[in-house]
Amino acid sequence: MARSRIGIVFGGVSEEHSVSVKSAREVAKNLDTEKYEPFWVGITAGGEWTLCDGPEPGWEDAGRTVVLSLDRSVHRLVVLHDGRPDEIRLDVILPVLHGRFGEDGAIQGLLELSGIPYVGCDIQSSAVCMDKSLAYTVARGAGIATPEFRIVEDGEQVAPEGLTYPVFVKPARSGSSFGVSKVGREDELASALETARQFDSKVLIEAAVAGREVGCAMLGQGPDLLIGEVDRVALSHGFFRIHQEDSPETGSENSTFIVPADIPEESRRLVQETARRVYRALGCSGLARVDLFLTDDGRVVLNEVNTLPGLTSYSRYPRMMAAAGLPLSEVLDRLIATALRGKKR
Repeated sequence: MARSRIGIVFGGVSEEHSVSVKSAREVAKNLDTEKYEPFWVGITAGGEWTLCDGPEPGWEDAGRTVVLSLDRSVHRLVVLHDGRPDEIRLDVILPVLHGRFGEDGAIQGLLELSGIPYVGCDIQSSAVCMDKSLAYTVARGAGIATPEFRIVEDGEQVAPEGLTYPVFVKPARSGSSFGVSKVGREDELASALETARQFDSKVLIEAAVAGREVGCAMLGQGPDLLIGEVDRVALSHGFFRIHQEDSPETGSENSTFIVPADIPEESRRLVQETARRVYRALGCSGLARVDLFLTDDGRVVLNEVNTLPGLTSYSRYPRMMAAAGLPLSEVLDRLIATALRGKKR
């Protein structure tokens, strides 16, 4: 039986470039090469697309220039080598990209134009989930609790005395806590806004939610939706920002993950049900990680949705799925099978 030809796109130009490369390395370890013939497409930090042997160190300099054909009838990569184009036909594409141009609908739009089936959320759900203010607005319309927030546009001034502290200041469209600050005093606000604006011109100021940070891994859609085990992020101080630490593979500076979460069974079911409602309200498909707060009075409040969650050795999504009985190899099988069944047009 012929192997499915799968293009795996990783790297990218966002601040989460290095996280994407680490995720791709875990995919390489867990992809069944008896079922799939992988073609690795690395996007350098400068935006060059290169066909390489995999996401190991040095891939940026060892590959060949490649472009994605937008001719929907051919489903192919075009490799430029010695002035002559070679073609590689693909059955499906697995984006392993995080953050800007990976989770915001940009790569999804390109893949829709190409006509190649791809893994994960579509353009609309990717764009909505990436913008926290849009995700909150849609979730509220579906009756799901969210933090109180206000939008700060580019150049807008904010009177610090008008806020109730603590608050979180964050880029509206960024991931892995890049640009996020916890602000406890009026004199910290200006610096926090400046930090957030390094990543996005649109900034959110959110009221802090008193509660435990929990999350839920989602896989599939419709009647085949699988909800993974709930986890809890235990913090010793500060806030969760593991992807910005120097050596997260050896343990976080301020956080540990408890899977399954050490919460009552009734709370666990409520978290899973709320995650399901969020996933469906935002139009997600394929996979996502829904992050939530569980308050002391038993309410569940949306934090954010990651439509291409990290798959690194220390990431939450594969841990939650493994706790539900699905190792990463089986998660990849399900994702690819769903895309091959024609979920994308």
